[in-house]
Amino acid sequence: MRSRPLAARSAAVLAALVTASLTVTGCVSAQHDEGKTNTQRNANAKHATLTISTNAIIGGKNAQEATWIEKTLIPAFEKAEKAKGRDVTVKYQQNGIDDAKYGEKLELSLKAGGGPDIFIIGGDSISEYAKAGYIKPLDQVVGKKADNWAGWKQVPKGVANNVSMDGRYYGVPNGVDGRVLFYNKKLFARAGLPTHWQPTSWADILAAGRKLAKLPGVNPIQIDAGTPMGEATTMQGFLPLLAGAGQQIYDPKTHKYQGDTTAIRDVLNFYRTLYATDKLGDLKLQQDPNGRDQSFSEFSSGKLGIIGESDYLWRSVVCPDKTICTATSMPDRDSTVGYALIPAERPGAGVAGQDFVSMSGGGGYTINPNTDYPQQAWDLLTFMRSVTQIKAQLGGTVQITANKQVNDQILKTDPALTFIADKVLPVTRFRPTEEHYSSVGALLEEASGQAAAGKPIDEVAKEYQQGVVKVVGTDHVTSN
Repeated sequence: MRSRPLAARSAAVLAALVTASLTVTGCVSAQHDEGKTNTQRNANAKHATLTISTNAIIGGKNAQEATWIEKTLIPAFEKAEKAKGRDVTVKYQQNGIDDAKYGEKLELSLKAGGGPDIFIIGGDSISEYAKAGYIKPLDQVVGKKADNWAGWKQVPKGVANNVSMDGRYYGVPNGVDGRVLFYNKKLFARAGLPTHWQPTSWADILAAGRKLAKLPGVNPIQIDAGTPMGEATTMQGFLPLLAGAGQQIYDPKTHKYQGDTTAIRDVLNFYRTLYATDKLGDLKLQQDPNGRDQSFSEFSSGKLGIIGESDYLWRSVVCPDKTICTATSMPDRDSTVGYALIPAERPGAGVAGQDFVSMSGGGGYTINPNTDYPQQAWDLLTFMRSVTQIKAQLGGTVQITANKQVNDQILKTDPALTFIADKVLPVTRFRPTEEHYSSVGALLEEASGQAAAGKPIDEVAKEYQQGVVKVVGTDHVTSN
């Protein structure tokens, strides 16, 4: 069992979302009104200097981000402010350090009452940061305009919920992804399976795996399991399956985690069937710290039939461009790789009665409640998340964003990403914002690995239950 400290979780978000933070010079060191935020503080200031600080550097780490800020964002924002009669100078402080060190630096500055005015936070870290006093609901920081921002109309509800807690926005979404089942059409054809495949139950997935198992040298199915896979196990495997069994790991209404429940056992039984009973997957991959990368290699070389993954696989693992996907590039990706929604355990059995489910990661930009210029910070934040600037930040790359209008424009030439944006985002779920999720997630990883190795489900479920109770207390665990 493990629990990542805030700094480590911040670093993970920085790495996953191409971290950016924005600071207003000299404005974040003082506390105001004994912790209360004056939303109109310095709202009418005629002169302001804004400093943007990100873990990126032109010609080096995250160069695309740094180039966008320096060459596009800053000139455009200054020009727009000047047209409004405001004298605003924006300075960019480039960095190019280790993400973990950058995350630690961010947390230390926030803890001291300073820190950047705007920074990225993962949705699953909101509760911890709020409890620590590092963030507040945006309406407390900038006023009602945060709730009335026109940009919310372009953000899918589920994506907006990922930067919310208790019905209030804590940030503006940045990036988002979605998980599906990718499969090899050529292997499917050889196994007598349809090349346009959409399973409607877990039984359909296993049935396809049994046919693929008849092909020599082919690993039928890869659904991440076990502790060595880390968060890939929860996001690519356990949590989508749990949603398919009708539950989310944490209920924000009851404030309870799933313990030894029917849904948890159903997921554990699926893992046991997949890896131990029917042997439709390679157990060794789940026990190897490099197992996920090995599964990527197998899939790209046509030796793996089905893999549960995010759009990252499509964009950055099996893309046709060998300069991007150096070791696993698939020149025939578009004709060989298929994609399907993750089905519920059976039709209608998913969370909220869904037939299909998914999990998504992502986060958003939030504003430091100690900023001396909340209104100016909000103007900069919303300018960054405008359609024009989101597209400029992408720099011509094709990637799913949190903005439906942008997606409609940039994804139209990519059917797989369009499929995920149109079909997955409306049904997807996110990790809980509750502070104990990291520890509970580690228990899920351990339990899935034990089930995959063939350990009796009664024992695995009971040990998992004991672990969850130890982490959050009996009153915050649901079991049956």
